[in-house]
Amino acid sequence: MRAFQREGTVRDAAKGRPLNDTYVIANGIRFHCLTAGEGPLILFLHGFPEFSYAWKEQLREFSKDHLVVAPDLRGYNLTDKPAHVDDYRLPILVEDIRQLANHFRAQQKFLLVGHDWGGVIAWAFASEHPGDLHKLVIINAPFPPIFWKLLSTDPDQQQASQYMLLFRSAGAEAVLSLDNYAILTDKVLGDLLRSGALSEADEAAYLAAWSQPGALTGGLNYYRASHVGPPVPPALEPQLGASVSAPYPGENQVRVPVLVLWGEKDTALTTKNLDGLGEYVPQLTIQRFPDASHWIIHEQPAAVNASIRAFLK
Repeated sequence: MRAFQREGTVRDAAKGRPLNDTYVIANGIRFHCLTAGEGPLILFLHGFPEFSYAWKEQLREFSKDHLVVAPDLRGYNLTDKPAHVDDYRLPILVEDIRQLANHFRAQQKFLLVGHDWGGVIAWAFASEHPGDLHKLVIINAPFPPIFWKLLSTDPDQQQASQYMLLFRSAGAEAVLSLDNYAILTDKVLGDLLRSGALSEADEAAYLAAWSQPGALTGGLNYYRASHVGPPVPPALEPQLGASVSAPYPGENQVRVPVLVLWGEKDTALTTKNLDGLGEYVPQLTIQRFPDASHWIIHEQPAAVNASIRAFLK
């Protein structure tokens, strides 16, 4: 059993339901997790630039009959932030999840849910450790072998992914933190705040997480370590290096039942990421949401929860 510590609770800003602040040592670093409930394990993995709090609506729902755990991934919010870019390579991120899951589960298989970068890690985990999983839920996260191909050959995905070149640059932190994280607030939270999907209290929680020392660099290091992105213009190659297909742990085949939930208004990931996915995932269910964006877990939390519930049964 690895080191485990609980230090009080954090309160769900929207609903007032307390969640446990839990700290775990795994893969050599200290992770902060939001935890609640009892029963079979469901592990939720966030993406960039979110953190464990992004899953609050799912934690509320599934803590009724499961042990739910949402870690701040390495580099984010209250989790440790290793200094070296190589400490954010995909095989290391997969090992983080293996050790976290082994801490919380009692030998049984568990459900893994991932969004964005958390989904990329979840795809890789399922490929490498299928025997550990009951099922897998992916929410607007590309399957790496398909995504690498699109970045190399597809103009639409190349255009949608231009932001990755900024994220890999040395000046990314200065640009994204300018004027109290104005760009991130607008691009990530803006429409959600205007629609009422997120509140002012939610915005304050995100700003606090982004402001943790080293947290913005930690999140950006996922892009830098993988060299993910569209082709790099020659003028930028001395700074960024070339974009490459990141090493992918395990087999390309994913041999567990998989539910993919996809908001079709995602401006960063085209729906072409779903084409041919069944060739890699024999037990695949895809549910498309025509009116949802990349941020579907905030826009349509009830629908997301209902889909996961049905899949669990």
